[in-house]
Amino acid sequence: MAVKPVLVTGGAGFIGSNLVDTLLSDGERVVVVDNLSRPGSVRNAEWLSRRHGERVAIERVDVGDEPTMRRLVGGSRAVYHMAAQVAVTTSIVDPVLDFETNLQGTFNILEAARRSEPPPPVLFTSTNKVYGGLDDIPVELDGERYVLTGTPAGVGEDRPLDFHSPYGCSKGAADQYVRDYGRVFGVPAVVLRMSCVYGRRQWGTEDQGWVAHFGRALLKNAPITIYGDGFQVRDILWVDDLVAAMRCAVAAAVGATPRIYNIGGGPDNAVSVREVVDRLAALIGVNPKLVLNDWRPGDQRVYVTDTRRINEELGWRPSVAVEEGLVRLLEWLREAEGTKAMRPSPRIGTGRGRGSRAAAGASS
Repeated sequence: MAVKPVLVTGGAGFIGSNLVDTLLSDGERVVVVDNLSRPGSVRNAEWLSRRHGERVAIERVDVGDEPTMRRLVGGSRAVYHMAAQVAVTTSIVDPVLDFETNLQGTFNILEAARRSEPPPPVLFTSTNKVYGGLDDIPVELDGERYVLTGTPAGVGEDRPLDFHSPYGCSKGAADQYVRDYGRVFGVPAVVLRMSCVYGRRQWGTEDQGWVAHFGRALLKNAPITIYGDGFQVRDILWVDDLVAAMRCAVAAAVGATPRIYNIGGGPDNAVSVREVVDRLAALIGVNPKLVLNDWRPGDQRVYVTDTRRINEELGWRPSVAVEEGLVRLLEWLREAEGTKAMRPSPRIGTGRGRGSRAAAGASS
């Protein structure tokens, strides 16, 4: 019997397309499920088809299509479930869509896995937003970044859940369903609660994918809008490091108890929004023009991942430092958008210019 393919929902998205490319390059057969609604998803799907031909099957379908999900999950040896509504702002405007995609869609995947024999391992990509605004954690301003004063290692998996938005609710409820389908029904299950991921094939927008969005704006020398003061900190993670962790987690899931891991760049890769802008601007050779706007609801002043559990249990650690990752990102953006290389600036800009709003923000 032929080996069953791997199923990747959201496989034409940013993270999904990188995962799919890696799986196919290693000889796997892959079925991609994607409704192609996200910016850049059609381009990513076309890229995968050109690169890998018939070894990738792309199903333009929504995870809300329960009969199709039952068929596809049942015919798969592993499921990477990344199809999602990904923006806090969208969840506030349209909470029904957010619920139907993130929670009902995940439930459809889990039910299909439960009814399969044997059930395939399911990896679900959750979010740091399940921890809410982290308002009780002491934070201090140190120069141009906030720092955690009581938890230097970062936020661990024992942190209480506090969803704080429809998006947090839908993703948080889904990740609890994934864990309990493992505990109750024996579905091999793993949840990754992700910090900010960046890299190739990220067509960043104002609401999601802020590192790439900043890069795209700066390559055009366009102004950037920042929500809040720009001193908020995230531990950013290069996408190839995430893909390596995902594959390792799925390989370890069969026969194991369901696991939840926080994953991100960790303290060594923690940077403020302004620092990312300044580093990108210096690499490109422009002076950034920033416009400040109001804080977004539930925005965390600092989110840094405590990666010790995934370090210890899976032996995973990030390998790409921020400086190297930003260079790689700009190289890809220039190639993808036909932008000519700019002469590097001799110094990092102040990030305090003025201009009309062009869009950018950091909500995760």
